Amino acid sequence: MSGLFQEPDNATPLTPEERRELIPAHIAYRSELNEAEQENIARAQDWALARRRDLLSEKFIKDLHRRMLGDVWRWAGKFRTSERNLGIPFYEIPAAIRQLLDDTRAWIEYKSYPPDEIAVRFHHRLVQIHPFPNGNGRHSRLLTDLLVMSLGGERFSWGSANLQDAGGVRHRYITALQAADNHDVGPLLAFARS
Repeated sequence: MSGLFQEPDNATPLTPEERRELIPAHIAYRSELNEAEQENIARAQDWALARRRDLLSEKFIKDLHRRMLGDVWRWAGKFRTSERNLGIPFYEIPAAIRQLLDDTRAWIEYKSYPPDEIAVRFHHRLVQIHPFPNGNGRHSRLLTDLLVMSLGGERFSWGSANLQDAGGVRHRYITALQAADNHDVGPLLAFARS
């Protein structure tokens, strides 16, 4: 299992307990893990795009994550229970998710921002919360795509690259998220449509 759990730059490291929650016993290499996760995510994307759901619910947030990673990780769809190098303290996650969902519903109801900006603000806050042990970026991008589509927009392109692999594109994404941390969502809006 050499290198299996060596995380790429800017990725969230798993705790030893979370690593033991890997389901497929045959996985020994990082490339096999990535492939298993991607296959699971592709099925989840098909599931999510084929249904109309209440996207702005804790249940759907958890269900989508479970669908995306549940064939690979036992903790999929469950909020994290340990601290991370980023994100809020784990015990604040449920309240922060409820606040995000309430805020997003209000932004939609009162048309506080254009649809793209509502979705990007939602994405940024969900990434900031970092509710799951891993897969937060992939989960929040798919959920954000579903949200913008429900608002009449088109899916985002997110830099037109696989953000797991693309060094320069991933750096632009992280930089845009950091600008949003400082209350400037402009770079993240531009990146989402680039």
